Amino acid sequence: MHAPYTQLNLHCVWATWDRLPLITPEIQRAVYTAIMAKCKELNCEVVTIGGVSDHVHLLVRVHPTVAVSDLVKGVKGSSSHLVTHEIAPGEFFKWQGSYGAFSVDKRSVDIVRSCIDNQKLHHSQQDMEIDWEQAEEKIA
Repeated sequence: MHAPYTQLNLHCVWATWDRLPLITPEIQRAVYTAIMAKCKELNCEVVTIGGVSDHVHLLVRVHPTVAVSDLVKGVKGSSSHLVTHEIAPGEFFKWQGSYGAFSVDKRSVDIVRSCIDNQKLHHSQQDMEIDWEQAEEKIA
């Protein structure tokens, strides 16, 4: 093998400032597109992205040269910049400073993908928050 082979799957989650419902349907697609573009720029492959009005979930295959903190800083920064400078200048939009990041083994990728893809359904049914979402709130 001439090049390293890795399967570094990462599930990241972060919230809007004070968990305000800032990710409206009008801007959601653009926010997700900015996140995906930054991942591509960092040579990371987005498996899926989803969330609701106050937080985002990202399942991504991380390039081995990319630090988790650089990935999250990059996707949060680029998406926030897009909203505050192009989509809605002058309107309040901000991410919380904290985030959660969890490794996902290859056998669990489909399960995590399904959970992320069904965020709106989970939250509309008022399911209990997943432990790491609760932990993320405690960090903030």
